[in-house]
Amino acid sequence: QAVLSAEQEEANRQARMAAQKREEGRLKRMEQEKANLAARTRDNLRCPIVVIMGHVDTGKTKLLDKIRKTNVQGGEAGGITQQIGATYFTKDTLLAQTKRLNETEKFDLTVPGMLVIDTPGHESFTNLRSRGSSLCDVAILVVDLMHGLEQQTIESLNMLRKRGTPFVVALNKVDRCYSWKTCPDMPIRDALKEQPEGTLSEFRSRATDAKVQLQEQGVNSNIYWEMGEDDWMNSDFVPLVPTSAVTGEGVQDILLLLCQIAQRKIWKQIMWHANLQCTVLEVKAIDGLGTTVDVLVVNGYIREGDKAVFCTLDGPVVTEIRGLLTPPPSREMRVKSEYIHHKEVKGALGVKVIGNNLEKVMAGTPVMVVGEHDEEEDIKAEVMSDLTRLQEKLSTDKKGVMVQASTLGALEALLQFLREETKPPIPVSNVGIGTVHKRDVTKISIMNEKGCPEFATILAFDVNIEREARDYAAEMRVRIFTADIIYHLFDQFTRFMEELTERRRQDAADVAVFPSIVKILPQHVFNQKDPIIVGIEVVEGILKVGTPLCVPQLGGLHIGKITSIESNGREQETAKKGSSVAVKIVNEHNPTITYGRQFDHTHSLYSTLTRASIDALKEHFKDKLENEDWRLVVKLKKVFNII
Repeated sequence: QAVLSAEQEEANRQARMAAQKREEGRLKRMEQEKANLAARTRDNLRCPIVVIMGHVDTGKTKLLDKIRKTNVQGGEAGGITQQIGATYFTKDTLLAQTKRLNETEKFDLTVPGMLVIDTPGHESFTNLRSRGSSLCDVAILVVDLMHGLEQQTIESLNMLRKRGTPFVVALNKVDRCYSWKTCPDMPIRDALKEQPEGTLSEFRSRATDAKVQLQEQGVNSNIYWEMGEDDWMNSDFVPLVPTSAVTGEGVQDILLLLCQIAQRKIWKQIMWHANLQCTVLEVKAIDGLGTTVDVLVVNGYIREGDKAVFCTLDGPVVTEIRGLLTPPPSREMRVKSEYIHHKEVKGALGVKVIGNNLEKVMAGTPVMVVGEHDEEEDIKAEVMSDLTRLQEKLSTDKKGVMVQASTLGALEALLQFLREETKPPIPVSNVGIGTVHKRDVTKISIMNEKGCPEFATILAFDVNIEREARDYAAEMRVRIFTADIIYHLFDQFTRFMEELTERRRQDAADVAVFPSIVKILPQHVFNQKDPIIVGIEVVEGILKVGTPLCVPQLGGLHIGKITSIESNGREQETAKKGSSVAVKIVNEHNPTITYGRQFDHTHSLYSTLTRASIDALKEHFKDKLENEDWRLVVKLKKVFNII
């Protein structure tokens, strides 16, 4: 016993020491990071990171291609290098591309270049995060001039506003204006001067429409050359740039504007500093290199031989960086030996990292390096912080669907969407990242046994599904919904839930009885027995086809079931309080029951309620009854002595 407690104490002491060491490391690191931040200057800027967002089919990818390929003569892109996950523009390229426009603008470029993220769309935006802060500096929101704002555009808008990311709006597809005269790659104002009067007026009216729609979303905007100095200084004012992704008018304007925003509005944010800010864009296996991780280094240095810490679902992975690669500037197919090796990389830059044990690294998570003065444990905890935070948020529900997403950012966006933006929220019981495997199907199929088959569902967002998993899912009665756009997934699931609720309602309709009290109008008796057809007035509640009626005054005499309700010669399903309708009442067990003999208009008819029918009402038709109807249910419970 004594030996045990001594060992225990030793273990406790060591744990305490480790915790203390970790804490010391953390404080030291914070201090160093502070010092690095203090050393920033306005002269040493890094490249701003740009991401392109917008609705499907507004021309995001085309615009991106146009921005990337401007000035490509003879296949060699002048100073534009294709990097891992991003395209890098040198300062010279930016100057060359905006030369014509800058003759009038006279703007002094001081940014060292620009980094445009290659994958358009908000997935990349949600993934560009490291330890809680957004990595994207400026955004281009593409709006189709012909269609105005669409659902996804609004979603992107809200995301940008929530993160406080400055953005320009590209009013794309100006070339679709009636009889537009193409002026390839010209600044947009020069191009507009060339247009006939009719085209100009169409352009103006459409641009004004877009402005109004943005205003409805609470965004003040103006065509950028009509903006005054005070608009520039006003942080929430958004410049509009008319562009054509097909013929390239206005692309110069966008590039110059992005540089202007970078230098005028967010220069504080893009001052380079030595703290490593680095995030994983994607993980892929490459022949001859094994598993590589594409990362975006925003600030700081990353060097070959560094001890780097990555984040996986199974905890932190520490590995030595065996190589840093960027693709060659030329555009041919890449052969293995073609990558350029770097000893060190300075942000902002996209680079491919080679190392061991990187298979499980998750996209959208931060990367950190253990320096000589750092405590490894502290760095590990810091790398995992995003995931730990998310897992706390994930305190998943006992019953719910399974959510599988491609990256941590996407998972977070999807969970937030399911929990906060869907009415009613969709409960989530399991989450995962990456491909859907057979074991995931097994995990969620338990919902069938738990008696909620509707949650035996996997919502797969932008991930692959193994063939084996698909077959097994069919066998285990697990549904897999897949989509690349969050709300398509949600639509599929809601549609399924609606059908299910409807099916359950139909099953319950035979049991559920809506509460009602009706009285017979003696001047409207059309048939006295088999079937009884009479005019009635609904005194209270809701009368529905299929409702059994009885007379409590006569000891609960069963009159029959309503088989049809007519009003003005038209059949209807229900009759509300206060309406007068004709009804047909059939009594299969006792066809001889006759109006005027066993009962007459002095007796009120009541819906026959039972415990089971009230339960069915509560479970499936809660939204169909008003408060006064529920009060009637309570009243009828007393009439029928239902406990």
